[in-house]
Amino acid sequence: MYDSTYAPNKPNADLAELGDRINHVGIHSIRLSTATVLGWIGAMKFTAYEAGAIEGLVVSSPLTSWLYQVFSLQGASNLIGTTEIVTALLLLWGFKSPRAALIGAIGAVLTFLVTSSLLLTAPVTEPSLGGFPALSVVPGQFLLKDIVLLAAAVFLTGDALKRMARKK
Repeated sequence: MYDSTYAPNKPNADLAELGDRINHVGIHSIRLSTATVLGWIGAMKFTAYEAGAIEGLVVSSPLTSWLYQVFSLQGASNLIGTTEIVTALLLLWGFKSPRAALIGAIGAVLTFLVTSSLLLTAPVTEPSLGGFPALSVVPGQFLLKDIVLLAAAVFLTGDALKRMARKK
């Protein structure tokens, strides 16, 4: 009689199961860490320190420079912060609701598309090191991480869509 508990592919099945478990932890870790970054940085936008610190970045981009024509320095920062906090809350709500997860993930994609685009508009290179590809610490290296956060947000969007499809 064939003993299926000792199949030649059992090590592969064990690895696949372990991989699935790690993926599950990874998805939740990406959701939680992305929400933490957005919430924390969003909350900082309500301080005068942060409002002043982002002014040069906001002004440098055609996607965001209009904010200062409509809002004060602090008002624009508050709007950005509110958007980031709402996105973070939607991502957290996304642990239970695939629809909230999708809305939050799309919000994160849009947020990190804008911040990643600042790499093209803000002064991010370090002239004393010969310019490109040498990035300044701020804002260059600070913004560079947003490419990874953008990838995480894209991943979360796909995960939310899969969860929504399974729920139907």
